[in-house]
Amino acid sequence: MSDTVERAITALLSTGGGAGARGGDGLDLAASLLAADPAADEELRRRGEGYIRLAWERGWQPADVARLVRRELRDPQARLLAELIAGEVRRYERLPSRWTAQLADIGVGFTPGAGGGGAGAVAFAGGEPYRADRFSYATAVLELYLLLARLPPLEPAGPVPGAAVQQAPVEGEPRMLTRIRALLAKAEATGYPQEAEALTAKAQELMARHSIDEALLADRTHRGDVPGACRIGVDAPYETAKAILLDAVASANRCRAVWNSAYGFSTVVGFEPDLDAVELLHTSLLVQGTSAMTRAEADQRASGRKRTKTFRQSFLMAYAHRLGERLALAAEHATAEAAEASAGAGPAEGSEGAPAGPGLLPVLAARDVAVTEHTDRMFPETVATRVRGVTDAEGWDRGTSAADAAHMPATHGQRRDRGRDRIRPGR
Repeated sequence: MSDTVERAITALLSTGGGAGARGGDGLDLAASLLAADPAADEELRRRGEGYIRLAWERGWQPADVARLVRRELRDPQARLLAELIAGEVRRYERLPSRWTAQLADIGVGFTPGAGGGGAGAVAFAGGEPYRADRFSYATAVLELYLLLARLPPLEPAGPVPGAAVQQAPVEGEPRMLTRIRALLAKAEATGYPQEAEALTAKAQELMARHSIDEALLADRTHRGDVPGACRIGVDAPYETAKAILLDAVASANRCRAVWNSAYGFSTVVGFEPDLDAVELLHTSLLVQGTSAMTRAEADQRASGRKRTKTFRQSFLMAYAHRLGERLALAAEHATAEAAEASAGAGPAEGSEGAPAGPGLLPVLAARDVAVTEHTDRMFPETVATRVRGVTDAEGWDRGTSAADAAHMPATHGQRRDRGRDRIRPGR
């Protein structure tokens, strides 16, 4: 081990302040030591990859670390992080489910089966690596290491790389999810609200069918499915409204969401098909809501009123609240219709090859209990978050209308409920 690196790290960890602290005598001394010793560069890189591995062991995943680095540091550290992660995951033949997509988002490509340092295992695809003069480079690296070294443990949302898994990951995704993803992409892209409404409604219907089919199939074949977890970013601004929207989507899809406001994500607990549905639907509804808010602001600017932060916050809070109502109602209708169809289907097969027949409600109830118990084990202590009051009535009205336009029925035969009472903020 390089004595220079050891001395530099010792000086670094003596730096006061939070995880993202910059400056100070300890950091400057550490950067000076490294800048004066080019022979220490390789050991410095290995030390950084060790911090990445430690982050995985503490429950962090690539997207979690990248999100915190973007928030606390700067672009150079984000690029350095991608390089370190690329070097660390090169050692593995396969990664946990969902990691490949997370790596792609931060500029790292992964090829399964090429672990152990094999050529082509990982390629850094985020542009040119960060380069600067030696002192500036060392300073950026050490600021990143300081943050990584101080990451606290998180509740594990899946296995770490290299851990034994019960079964090999399935290549690609179910055909149903591909159809759902395509429908939601069209809903986000269209400029016609009625078309977006129809596309999103169809996607939600397919999600409900897919989830129920998987539950029945797992029960009939004694597949032994157990709940899992994933993390979804909840970024500023207006993170409270975004977390409420995610909670509504999770609840409607038989999942539980726990928000970590300090690190900008929610952990969603549920069975795998339902987690996929939550990720897809939440992302799409957030895109649709943000677009609707932008259009509402443009309309108001044209009439002479300047938009404010309170308008946007009230808009998104109303959007999340209203969609929560509609999603809950949609879930009730989807379950009732599926239970009726299942009870009368006899020995025939349901959609997607799932055996139909009586017993849907007990199956779903057992899965709900399993999700609740898994959530309680992961988060034995949770606290309620106080939601800041909504003060812009116009923003609330516009957000409620946008949620109605998103229109989230889950099944055939569900009637619109536009006549229901709505909560409004005081003027």
